[in-house]
Amino acid sequence: MVPSNPEALATERGGCPVLGEPAEDDRANTLYYWDYLHLDLLLDAQNPKSVELGSPVHDEYLFICVHQTAELWFKQIIVELEAVIALMTGSPVDDRRLGVAAARLRRVDQIVRLLTMHLDVLETMTPLDFLDFRGYLVPASGFQSVQFRLIENKFGLRQSDRLKFEGESYAATLRDDHADLVTVSEAEPTLFDRVDAWLAAMSFVRTEEFDFPTRFREAARRLHADERARISSDPLLTPSAQSKRLKVFESGIRKFDVVFDRARWDQERAEGRQRLSYDAFMAALFVTSYRDEPRLHLPAQVLTTLLEIDESFTVWRQRHALMAHRMLGRQAGTAGSGYAFLDETAKRYKAYKDLFDLSTYLLPRSALPPLPPGLVRDLAFRQSS
Repeated sequence: MVPSNPEALATERGGCPVLGEPAEDDRANTLYYWDYLHLDLLLDAQNPKSVELGSPVHDEYLFICVHQTAELWFKQIIVELEAVIALMTGSPVDDRRLGVAAARLRRVDQIVRLLTMHLDVLETMTPLDFLDFRGYLVPASGFQSVQFRLIENKFGLRQSDRLKFEGESYAATLRDDHADLVTVSEAEPTLFDRVDAWLAAMSFVRTEEFDFPTRFREAARRLHADERARISSDPLLTPSAQSKRLKVFESGIRKFDVVFDRARWDQERAEGRQRLSYDAFMAALFVTSYRDEPRLHLPAQVLTTLLEIDESFTVWRQRHALMAHRMLGRQAGTAGSGYAFLDETAKRYKAYKDLFDLSTYLLPRSALPPLPPGLVRDLAFRQSS
């Protein structure tokens, strides 16, 4: 029978606590919510400079809270990225780890989307509200977020793609110990490195009975020949319109030349125009083209999530740039950067540009080279004779 007195729930069976509040003697040894989260430290970490200088500004609390919350989420992203890098380390990668890696990548994407929503809260502060305390912040700036620089490096942003800030490396704005930290991270294996190795090692792309790069090239050329013939024989096009249409078409299909030729791909990769290795890119193209095959569902999900994270970072950067424009106009930020610099990073800072480019080379399902029966069986969950 359940005791009617709530306090009695804690002392059934000879006074041993089983439910409800702990016994008085055990309170000192019981984990307490406030202490577990170290809320004394966390909630005492908002120290506005305006208060310190004797001229309290209400919105400085909001400014601090939004940025501190962002740094907590940055820490979580680092934890997830490091975990995924570890999960995808190995030759070959243990397939049993892939589902966990995909789940953690989805978490990263959701966090980045949430960080973008933080800006909605911050923008409840007007430019005049910001000016009330902005002068107290110089020269501190979000540009000095060490954790975000670590995230960029771990995710796979190349240093060669970074913009110089007043002619200097991004690390030049950081304290010496922090500059050392991000510099070391530049030389460590990144998620991009692990993804490239994982893709390049996929065995389905080339088998004894099916060579995907060769068959893809043949199928693409057939499709292109059919389209060229269709344009050339279209009775609704004038000679001038036909010539223009063919010119545009030929320009478009010339983009396929690089995926038809490994040597050309390697040359463009050496020059920085491509990033994934040729084998990795062809594997990504194979997975994306045949993603309906059961055993390719999860690899396709990983590739899609990587692309979505990169896209979410781009949206965050764009929103950050727009907010800077809204708050500062054409003025420089507290560290010297401004809207133009931030807007350019949004356009340029994509670690997985090759995955965005995949759609350039996709063929309609009806034009894809059919997989041989043996490979279809290998890609199925249920093996049949």
